[in-house]
Amino acid sequence: MQEIKQNKIYFYWLLTCCLLLILLIWVGGFTRLTGSGLSITKWEVFSGLLPPFTHEKWLEYFNLYKEIPEYKKINYGMTLDEFKVIFGWEYGHRVIARFLVLVFLIPYLYFCYKEKISSFYKKFFGFVFLLFLSQGFMGWYMVKSGLNSDIDVSHFRLAAHLSLAIIIYCLLLIAFFNHKENKIKLSFNKNSKILLIMILLLIGQIVWGAFTSGLNAGLLYQTWPLMNGKFIADDINMLNIFSSMSLTNPSYVQLIHRLLAYFIFVLFIFLYFFKFRKLKNKKFIYPVYFALFIQIGLGILTLISGLNIYLASMHQMGSVLLITAVIYALFSLNNDRNAN
Repeated sequence: MQEIKQNKIYFYWLLTCCLLLILLIWVGGFTRLTGSGLSITKWEVFSGLLPPFTHEKWLEYFNLYKEIPEYKKINYGMTLDEFKVIFGWEYGHRVIARFLVLVFLIPYLYFCYKEKISSFYKKFFGFVFLLFLSQGFMGWYMVKSGLNSDIDVSHFRLAAHLSLAIIIYCLLLIAFFNHKENKIKLSFNKNSKILLIMILLLIGQIVWGAFTSGLNAGLLYQTWPLMNGKFIADDINMLNIFSSMSLTNPSYVQLIHRLLAYFIFVLFIFLYFFKFRKLKNKKFIYPVYFALFIQIGLGILTLISGLNIYLASMHQMGSVLLITAVIYALFSLNNDRNAN
């Protein structure tokens, strides 16, 4: 009876961590979309848990914000009430991050102390905790890049910050689907390898999505399927597609983000008709294609809407839904194989 209770605690622990991480990614996305990420100019690791309650404390934070280029060049003349709005998003993002780490760490230490998890999971979750620490540091390292001479954060650091969150989410989700096992069990047959490649492709597309967001590349060409009347915009030279311009030039970054989306869509459709359709049990693959069409639709609507922040937020979360569906398919396929 005690073992069943412990298993339930373990199950709900992993589920809670996954849900909190989804919430963190969503709030982080809105923090970026509302231009709120630089509103808190200090890395308050242990302080800053409580929001400012007094007028004097609000002025202290506001005056620090007034010293950075973003305020002087973009938000000059912002009122205190307007500052409180962007402060709220960044503050909420940081509080959720801290709460998530505690929700992860305290049960993990308990399970280790009580020997409730295998040695494999002790090391596995220890590695995840190190990723959480790296994620926190990368968040500050990202913010720091926008405090001095730039009016925005480094898009490379933004991509690294988001990618770490997605990787942590994938690892926790994998552990969640294996919560009844003493270690992660995965058969590396052809279909499993294909799904793993799909996951890596999606992470790569998420990285390029972060580049697109960080460089504000979505503001350049807001038509689809053409880029101002042409499939490849006039200011893009395909001979430079594999140069550094693909990482730093907004036009090139948006084009590659589009091309990756087309490639992933065609590949997923090809795999369905030539691989997955032949499987006896295909139910597990349907959520992948549902999420794929939703994500593509949201991407197009986000673009042609002039980057409506609500659609852009849904587009970001659509990527989380899609990668969740692929991981679910991976382990459903694995369990189906083991059952047979």
